[in-house]
Amino acid sequence: MFRFFNFRLLSLLLGILVISCNDDVETTPEKEIETIKVEKIPEPKIFGFNLNDYEVVFDTVRRGDTFGTIMDSHGVSPGKVYQLTQSIPDSVMNFRRINYGKPYVVFKSKDSTQRVEHFVYQNSVINYAVISLDSVKGTAKSKPVTIKQKTTSGVISSSLSAAIDEAGLDYLLTNRFADIYQWSVDFFKLQEGDQFKLIYKEKYIDDTIYAGLESIDAAVLKHRGREFYAFEFEMDSLTGRTDYFDEEAKTLRKFFLKAPLQFSRISSRYTRRRFHPVQRRWKAHKGTDYAAGTGTPIWSTADGVVTKASYTRGNGNYVKVRHTSKYSTQYLHMSRRAVKVGQYVKQGEIIGYVGQTGLATGPHVCYRFWVNGRQVDPYKEDLPEAEPMKEELKPSYFEFMAPLKVQLDNVEYKEIM
Repeated sequence: MFRFFNFRLLSLLLGILVISCNDDVETTPEKEIETIKVEKIPEPKIFGFNLNDYEVVFDTVRRGDTFGTIMDSHGVSPGKVYQLTQSIPDSVMNFRRINYGKPYVVFKSKDSTQRVEHFVYQNSVINYAVISLDSVKGTAKSKPVTIKQKTTSGVISSSLSAAIDEAGLDYLLTNRFADIYQWSVDFFKLQEGDQFKLIYKEKYIDDTIYAGLESIDAAVLKHRGREFYAFEFEMDSLTGRTDYFDEEAKTLRKFFLKAPLQFSRISSRYTRRRFHPVQRRWKAHKGTDYAAGTGTPIWSTADGVVTKASYTRGNGNYVKVRHTSKYSTQYLHMSRRAVKVGQYVKQGEIIGYVGQTGLATGPHVCYRFWVNGRQVDPYKEDLPEAEPMKEELKPSYFEFMAPLKVQLDNVEYKEIM
């Protein structure tokens, strides 16, 4: 009875207290607590692997290194190396061509065994191969690349390559620029004060790391007061083949290149009377000499068939190419030949290398040109053009070219100092 009474009394007292609190105490809403969202710090990754999960070794290929010796230095057995090289195709990684100076990364387990789990070989700043040892699997991958379009201008003080260098640009621009104009402009006759403007694209990794030249979209070379425009245009959407044309849709490509090699100097021109430096007598020089370092590649100035590849006391190592029934060219004093008689060669294909064999006092190539069996000076000939643009492509070309020309014309020429 006592225990029951106490329970009833306690309940009654609690009820009174609650009613009293509800009547006399003003309630206030709960204070909102400000929460701060903490971003989770991303774990460091490289080539898709979490660096915290591995013991990571960064290194470069040294002279004499092979894939086998690199793996051996990290405790990988010859049997595993053989299994990898036999199972993973060359299209992913050519194990026979581990190049000196190329970087690689070894990912090892963090336990006491330090077992190699993955190997990454970087064959370029963009492309790399991932070799996973446990699964015996290889994957060719590429880093994400951003393409940025840029413009520039320059003025030639001594040479095109020097002007590109003075502008702080990639030297590959020099080669690509020369390739565009090699049919229409004689680079051996560029003058001080000639100017150029370019619209070009560059590749960047992670939007910041320069990864090389992508393309030259448009260019103009002001040579002797005349402007030579060039616009790259896709000729075939299926193959992606492109070529350069001027503002009137005329091709810049000619049947013959202006010269049989790149970035040299003309040491002797075609002439009917010249004192021969070896024979020590006056005689005709029916060729154009291009002085260049020994081993400089010499290329065929047009498509054709090799009719001679031989050696004589005067010519040294030489090659002769028949291009049509009307035109032939010859290349003398090579250090070595790179083609054989009967071989078909394309325009720009390497046929030999500069030397000083035969009657030559220094390394150069003597370039000779025949028209209907008669030797002539190619620089005084009206040589044929390459195949013109098809008429049905011209409307698309003009629509494509117009805004590029406006953009190019809005770039100011660099002032002549």
